[in-house]
Amino acid sequence: MNFLTVQSRRIEYVRLQAEKPNVDSPTIVMLHEGLGSIAMWRDFPQQVANATGCDVLVYSRYGYGNSAPIERDHEVDYMHKEALESLPELLDQLNITNPILFGHSDGGSIALIHAGGAHRDLSGVIVMAPHVLVEELSVTGIAATREAYMNTSLREKLGRYHANVDSAFWGWCNIWLHPEFRQWNIEHYLHSIECPVLAIQGVDDEYASMDQIDIIGRKAKDCRLLKLTQCGHSPHKDQPMAVLKGVADFVKKLTPNLIA
Repeated sequence: MNFLTVQSRRIEYVRLQAEKPNVDSPTIVMLHEGLGSIAMWRDFPQQVANATGCDVLVYSRYGYGNSAPIERDHEVDYMHKEALESLPELLDQLNITNPILFGHSDGGSIALIHAGGAHRDLSGVIVMAPHVLVEELSVTGIAATREAYMNTSLREKLGRYHANVDSAFWGWCNIWLHPEFRQWNIEHYLHSIECPVLAIQGVDDEYASMDQIDIIGRKAKDCRLLKLTQCGHSPHKDQPMAVLKGVADFVKKLTPNLIA
């Protein structure tokens, strides 16, 4: 595990190599979900590296894993700040250019904001269960998660993955359930995304409807949708082989353009 300072905060990260690396491939930068971290990805990033031949960068955002804990709850624009301020600085410090962003849930939203608003070159964007607007289904699901955190073993389980679990949980939960967050919407960024996009979602997603990636499909210039049955909000856990195949195929199609 390595650390660097981004926006004056300690951030943990790790870089992985494929078993059979393809030197012509871009680095894949993985952006975790709202309660995720490096550790919560488990071995999936290494599987992505092996399936694509790409180097993979994984990091825990501010407030998560072993990165610096947040000092107060997130604000409504916390994903915008990550996408447009923190992520560019992190990529520059690690000398990563033209990456493929691979985000899950909040991480997917951050990837889309960065792609549409940061004015930086990307090779591609992969999003799993991203949010482009707030649905009642999302609010209901997060409210249920709050109850589970207070009344079940969820806090103990999450504590295995975060140095300050209460900071990580309440910082995320409180803003998503804040009345002002109901108006959060990033659809206007989608028209500006110039690189290819792969959007993945489970039919049984408990936090969002299929409208989320259907909107991306309509508004992004070059987008492929992958809808998975028997799959909830974490496609990489529920349908890992289908996700890896979809990701590998997507990256393979990008490679000729990159070599040219």
